[in-house]
Amino acid sequence: MTILIVDDHSIFRHGLKDILATHFVDARFGESDTAEAALEHVRNKAWDIMVLDVTMPGRGGLEILKEVKKLRPALPVLMLSMHPEEQYAVRVLQAGASGYITKIRAPHELVEAVVKVLSGGKYISAGLAEKLANDIGRDVPRTPHERLSNREFQILRLMASGKSAKNIGQELSVSAQTVSTHRARILKKLGLKTTAALIRYAVENDLID
Repeated sequence: MTILIVDDHSIFRHGLKDILATHFVDARFGESDTAEAALEHVRNKAWDIMVLDVTMPGRGGLEILKEVKKLRPALPVLMLSMHPEEQYAVRVLQAGASGYITKIRAPHELVEAVVKVLSGGKYISAGLAEKLANDIGRDVPRTPHERLSNREFQILRLMASGKSAKNIGQELSVSAQTVSTHRARILKKLGLKTTAALIRYAVENDLID
């Protein structure tokens, strides 16, 4: 079995590898710490599963996931994040991921999640599954940021981390004007007026690292 681990923190990558190697004794691993390296791995080799961090420098995990699904539509991708499931899980599953676990839960749930995803299933925690089941048929209000597109959500997080439109544009390979246009749409969708209010919103909703 082949497993590609993508995370920009080497210690965390090695920890994930150690956990998986203990259970999947014959597994072979690949590692990447950037979007470009990860996509190169995907282009050059067919992997059985990809374990991908949501928060990557430059192109974030959602952007990487989008490209992976173009290159290898059948490749199952298990997403990890330090952020609560309710903020990201549904979004990444809708984008094509096969599962989502938080980094806090990873030491205890990683093997179970990988087994489930490899069998063709979807993995989320029991708690989130129960919440989603309870919400079926109910008119549950959505948080404002759930209405953002994936690109808007990514720019929201980058803006909330203090980066300028120019820096964000360079990071995402778009113009500063494009970032400013997204900013205006984000503020409108969130019902906010200023970048300071946006930052406060992101902090209060645990949307930034």
